[in-house]
Amino acid sequence: MKQLHHLVLRHTILFFKDKGRFLTALITPIVLIVLYMTFLGTIYHDSLDSIVKYFDISQKTIDAFVNGYLFSSLLAVSCVTVSFCSNMIMVQDKADHKVKDLLIAPVSQTTLALSYFISTLIITMIINITALIACFIVLGTSHWVLPFKDILYCLFDIFLLTLFGTSLSSIINYFLTTQGQISAVGSIVSAGYGFLCGAYMPISQFTPAVRTFIKFLPGTYGTSLIRNHLLRSLFTKLGTKVPVHIMNEIHQSFDTSFKLMGLTVTQSMMYFIMIGTCAILLLIYISLNHIKKNM
Repeated sequence: MKQLHHLVLRHTILFFKDKGRFLTALITPIVLIVLYMTFLGTIYHDSLDSIVKYFDISQKTIDAFVNGYLFSSLLAVSCVTVSFCSNMIMVQDKADHKVKDLLIAPVSQTTLALSYFISTLIITMIINITALIACFIVLGTSHWVLPFKDILYCLFDIFLLTLFGTSLSSIINYFLTTQGQISAVGSIVSAGYGFLCGAYMPISQFTPAVRTFIKFLPGTYGTSLIRNHLLRSLFTKLGTKVPVHIMNEIHQSFDTSFKLMGLTVTQSMMYFIMIGTCAILLLIYISLNHIKKNM
């Protein structure tokens, strides 16, 4: 346990000491913020305003909804993209041949692999919980206070998404060995994941074929979970003034409700998909390291 503790501490400190790597981890959230500030925020504001324009909904409520949508998208993307960046320590050690130095000491391959995984999980949680606190502060300025239960749900959603991102990045980075591969994978994930999870634009705006494909990706449901919990109190507020069929349209338009193969995907099913996916990915990572250990 002492070896594991020191290795986790080493990986974590190395990540935060490298300012370039830290800024790289924040590129996707920064891009998303810029997109919302320049035009996406206005588009979503106008979209919701057009749906509820015949009802007595204040502009402050609409602004709060759009801000909550922004932050849910930002957090959902960060949980995965930051995981890939923080897990680059594992690839960097292989590229610099530091793994051999670490394994010369009485450290097992299993302990080393576990240390990379735990460190990635801790780093990503630190960054995303900090982002969540900033989110609550900004939302608080609009006099929108989340119930304590929803705050706990948001924390659990972030943990699940981070566990998903850590497991996925651990599997992919397991096969990487050079600096060029690190940069390529990081760029692809940063550019593509936001579209695949519905963060850059609502899934309802894609073509039917693309929508169907995205609905089979687990990250989609992690994004929907945190979006539901950040916006639930606002949905309740809107529901007192807006008819049920209009509320259903809002849920469909903003990716908080899904139908897959004609069936409505409940939040319980979303949790089942996310937890099951994390368990499968974690099992694959353990199996890869077990096979390498026995080779």
